[in-house]
Amino acid sequence: MEHKWWHGKTAYQIYPKSFCDSNGDGIGDLQGIISKLDYLEQLGVEIVWLSPVYCSPLADQGYDISDYYNIDPRFGTMEDMEALIAQAKQRGIGIVMDLVVNHTSDEHEWFRKACQDPDGKYGKYYYIRDWHEGEPLPCNWRSYFGGPCWDKLPGHEDKLYLHVFHKKQPDLNWENPEVREEIYRMINWWLDKGLAGFRVDAIINIKKKLPFSDYPVDREDGLSSIGHMLDDATGVGSFLDEMAQRTFRRYDAFSVGEVFNEKDEELPRFLGDNGYFSTMFDFAENGLGKSPKGWYDAKPVTPEEYKRACFHSQRRVADVGFLSNIIENHDEPRGVSHYLPQGDCFPASKKMLGGLNFFLRGIPFLYQGQEIGMENFQYRSVAEVDDISALDEYQVSLNAGLSEEEALATISQFSRDNARSPFQWDSSPNAGFTTGTPWMKVNPNYLHINLASQREDPNSVWNFYRTLIQLRRNPKYHHTIVYGALTPYLPEQENLMAYCRHSEHQTLLVLGNFQRQPQTVPLPAPVIQTLINNLDALHLDGDVLHMDGYQFLVLEL
Repeated sequence: MEHKWWHGKTAYQIYPKSFCDSNGDGIGDLQGIISKLDYLEQLGVEIVWLSPVYCSPLADQGYDISDYYNIDPRFGTMEDMEALIAQAKQRGIGIVMDLVVNHTSDEHEWFRKACQDPDGKYGKYYYIRDWHEGEPLPCNWRSYFGGPCWDKLPGHEDKLYLHVFHKKQPDLNWENPEVREEIYRMINWWLDKGLAGFRVDAIINIKKKLPFSDYPVDREDGLSSIGHMLDDATGVGSFLDEMAQRTFRRYDAFSVGEVFNEKDEELPRFLGDNGYFSTMFDFAENGLGKSPKGWYDAKPVTPEEYKRACFHSQRRVADVGFLSNIIENHDEPRGVSHYLPQGDCFPASKKMLGGLNFFLRGIPFLYQGQEIGMENFQYRSVAEVDDISALDEYQVSLNAGLSEEEALATISQFSRDNARSPFQWDSSPNAGFTTGTPWMKVNPNYLHINLASQREDPNSVWNFYRTLIQLRRNPKYHHTIVYGALTPYLPEQENLMAYCRHSEHQTLLVLGNFQRQPQTVPLPAPVIQTLINNLDALHLDGDVLHMDGYQFLVLEL
């Protein structure tokens, strides 16, 4: 494998709206991020991905972009963005922006011109079809946010446009080479400003199965999951390779793809040497327990399921390329509330989960607040819900026969709002996020889960994450942790997740006791030293290790 500058980095995702508010308007902003660059440097991260800060009406929290070349005034100015890129670079931190090019906002200039003249140049930038009342839709695909993915074109009763996400997010027609040229021009414009690269949003959706056709109905709404179409679509690689060739590769830029359904044989093309992307997120764990019926039918994730999913992803990719390993992101509930058994969410278990994920082969991605163990919260009423997907799932739950109280509990468990609540800096009002009224309520547990209380505590979750990052950067172990092979150890031992990271002259054993009860683990070789231990005690009896509940260890053998 060709070594790249990003392989040894630790990455960190910021949801700007909820990170730090510098001006008291209740919305996080770029100046707030700049004010926390020293914090990020102290934590040890070297790549920072910003969720969208482009101009947007925020129908889907910035993933509906109305102007790719400007910063939304809520977040600041282009001068702020340029200052952030420059000041981060001075600290050895590369800034990565979100690249959202499956769709635009319906307030983008291109779509407005398409509405003015559907048969003209910009009408061909989108998927627009003739239609008359009473006729069937061009296809029965269900949008990701519920309902048909076709809506009437504004100003035209006889035409429809396609949106596989929100109705305010019309899909771009990637079959049109003029659209692709516009996108490549924009990407390079940003890379010329000094961006380190992009996180590439929902990119697998750019290739549609044409001509439009129906798929089997899978819910009472008479629609079909768009996943059926994606399974059927072919040829996305030609678009992705062209984009990489015209943009990322020219700049040696970092790119991380949000890809869900690539096939095993396609992996070298997606993330191998000269692949479409530098890396891709591993979503195998995030899909556990989910049901096509909806959130109300989801099942709790067991430790054994989590372990099998991690190891399956590692086997799939092997040494073909690098995955980006995550516990949570802006589209998921808090990982510690999702993957740890109910009632077992406390500092030791949070550290164990973080450590097991962090030393998998690939690039570790932390999400803001993960490093202090932020948790889910409980909605008090549906009026508090901001997440549009949660609002849809609330209705799905009611339609399935759940009470309002049960439906609210369901979406509290899975809502994206869990990850989007403000960062908990300290125990002052609004968790130190803003001096004003926060755009979203702060998790009430900020009084005891906050950064300020953890920075000076050597046993805190935050200091544990710093230890993880420092070990990864340690020259003595860096090559093994970054490039070494990964071999599962005792994979059949229940509620034990263990694996070896080994290079030619070094072996590290990573172990997590994924339960409250102690368990005994035979070791494959003598221990040279303990590199990380999330608990005070180490019970080692010759070649037998006695692990306490939720103990996490990294041992050099």
